[in-house]
Amino acid sequence: MNRSILIVIADFLLVSLLAFSSFEADKLAGDRSASAPSLTLKAEALSGNKDLVNVLQVAWDKERRAREKLAGDLTQSQAELRAQENRLTERDRLLTEREKQNQVFQQNLRLTEQQVRQLEQEQAALQQQYAAAQTNLQILQPQLRREQEQALLLQQQLAQWETNRQAWESAKSKLAEQLQASETEKRLNTQQLATLQNEVLRVRTEKAQLLQHADKLADGVTTLAQSSDRLAERIAALATNSVDLAKEVHESRPLSANTIFSEFVTNRVPGQFLASRTGLFGLDIHRQPKTEMILVSDGTNTFALCHVDDTPLVFSNPGLDWHGLTGTLGPEGNRFPISQLSFYLLDPRIVLIPVTADHARQLGCKVYPLAAYAYKFQDAVLVGAREGYYGECKFQFDLTTPQYLKMDRSLFRGLFGKFNPTRGDLVFSKTGELLGIMANSTYCVMIHNFKPYATIQFSEDVRSQPIGELLSQFFLWLSQLPLKLQ
Repeated sequence: MNRSILIVIADFLLVSLLAFSSFEADKLAGDRSASAPSLTLKAEALSGNKDLVNVLQVAWDKERRAREKLAGDLTQSQAELRAQENRLTERDRLLTEREKQNQVFQQNLRLTEQQVRQLEQEQAALQQQYAAAQTNLQILQPQLRREQEQALLLQQQLAQWETNRQAWESAKSKLAEQLQASETEKRLNTQQLATLQNEVLRVRTEKAQLLQHADKLADGVTTLAQSSDRLAERIAALATNSVDLAKEVHESRPLSANTIFSEFVTNRVPGQFLASRTGLFGLDIHRQPKTEMILVSDGTNTFALCHVDDTPLVFSNPGLDWHGLTGTLGPEGNRFPISQLSFYLLDPRIVLIPVTADHARQLGCKVYPLAAYAYKFQDAVLVGAREGYYGECKFQFDLTTPQYLKMDRSLFRGLFGKFNPTRGDLVFSKTGELLGIMANSTYCVMIHNFKPYATIQFSEDVRSQPIGELLSQFFLWLSQLPLKLQ
């Protein structure tokens, strides 16, 4: 309660107490004294009541002023309270907005933390990729040096081939001259033989008549026998030269595209692969591609050749690790297992499968030789390995890629079937020798030998071999080749 109100009430009570106390005292005094007039008592009482009214009036005025002041204070307090409530309401609104902002901030903070964790994971993955790239770079640097050495060797071989070609042309001219000379000598020897036969007949006739000249005749017969021996030696040498010349002429005789394709159809060898591994959720994955291959020999060893796309192996990064790799070569009823698979040194897309001499005889098909002179003819015969198409095509020698031949697809002639050259197609010389295999739709990898870059042993369990790492390495190797060779 307000202090001024308390003072007013206290004053009012004090005055009331005093008034009533005086009134009671006067009344008692009047009772004792009978001489006091009643009028005086009434006047005093009236006077006391007036004083009390005055006191009460004053107290009421004070109370009224106090109440007015209290009402003013109450109005002011109510206004201050409303202002304070407004401020509290505004503060609550601000607190609510701040709470919402805080929630948004917490959510953004969680998203940022997730992004930070993701970036850290990506950074770790990139660091691993960088480490793998560094490792691959260290692995590929020796290979690059070998490739450069191989390129230099191929250039030297090319120069040597050109020299050999010129020497062969010169030898061919000399051989033609020798052949002509041999024909002339043969005619002369034939004439001499006829003359000698006549001479022998004449000698025999004279022998009966000239017994007395036996010693002289014996000397003549000895001389004749020596001449006959020399003539026989010349005839034998001429026959040998004729056989060699006929063989060379036969080997240099170009074959038609029909003949080469007919031989391919007759002598191709079916191959089948089986690869298995475990995929996601423990599911078994199997691949069983089939293809057609030919047998090729360098004079010592025999291999079946095909493109890596005809096998279950795929170049990728990261490479797939297989649990089992097996395969067979040969038709139904005459199959034998594949022991291993190698990747060609100049281009790992070419796959080499070794075939023993016994298995080659067991298959009974033609074993194609490697082309000794790739540039003997300007044209080549391209045969589709997967579909029945073939045709003649000109090829070009690209100095920037000496181990490849560029096939001029705009100049195909004698097309048969659906002709859309693609990787894995076989390229033969005009004499029926194997030039190489198409690495892509334009460039052919020349096969000079059977040097492998790496070998995979076939088995029911190949998990101990780094197959995935090897396939990833080949993927990086091919990605570094010029675009025209990829």
